[in-house]
Amino acid sequence: MARPPEIGSTGRRARGRPRAWADTTNQNRIKSLDRAMDVLERLSEMGSATLSDLAGELGQSPASVYRVLFTLEARDIVDFEATSQTWHIGAGAFLIGSRFLRRTSLVERVRPALRSLMERTGETASLGIERNGLLLFVSQVETHAHMRAFFPPGTTSPMHASGIGKALLAEMDEGRLAAIVSRHGLVRFTANTLTTRDALMADLAATRERGYAVDAEERDDGMRCIAAPIFDMHGEAIAGLSISGPSARMPDSAISGLGSSVIEAAQSVTAGMGGRRHE
Repeated sequence: MARPPEIGSTGRRARGRPRAWADTTNQNRIKSLDRAMDVLERLSEMGSATLSDLAGELGQSPASVYRVLFTLEARDIVDFEATSQTWHIGAGAFLIGSRFLRRTSLVERVRPALRSLMERTGETASLGIERNGLLLFVSQVETHAHMRAFFPPGTTSPMHASGIGKALLAEMDEGRLAAIVSRHGLVRFTANTLTTRDALMADLAATRERGYAVDAEERDDGMRCIAAPIFDMHGEAIAGLSISGPSARMPDSAISGLGSSVIEAAQSVTAGMGGRRHE
């Protein structure tokens, strides 16, 4: 459906868009830019890749993918490592991503809470938000322990196999939840991954009841995560806080106490932002 014209208080069209901005048909999309974004997104998901592997993943010719990579490299969006003959996301991409984070004060507000939570529990503390039906990690304070979880900002994860992801899913209405499950599925990562809708819904009900979600080795064997949602002034869950670490340091007997610490940290951030949990 085409969007209605955007009219300002003076009756004139708002600046920032051309006269035909409401036309959302494919004729307004730049196909070469679309292909370049496909290359960049797939490379970010793979972490690193050779030209042939990346081209194979995308179903494009190596020559076409190389032209995209060469162009992005000129702007430091990607890097090439000659020794291994692999391509990686570059510093330029990080700088652009960090500017996205500056659109909101959420990261700055949560940073002290993350540090305090890490010091209190001894485990890596993370902040994540939902982005296009996936969990996007935006900030983290690592534990000093030798064995630890690590989710660099910009990392994405399926929501059904993530502590923060499930904490956010538990607060969504049925329509939005169903759309995310339909789009991304319930992929199995370990023997503990919730791969049926009934199992996921039961887990989300338990999450709402106790106030925190538990990732019990559902994404990675030997790793656990406990997470709680952060709410805005409208009572909507806009982000989640979590702690993650080896299951040996987070046994069943410690989950309740750790969960209380995570809830307390999330509630502190919610209150500091003038937020509230919906009834």
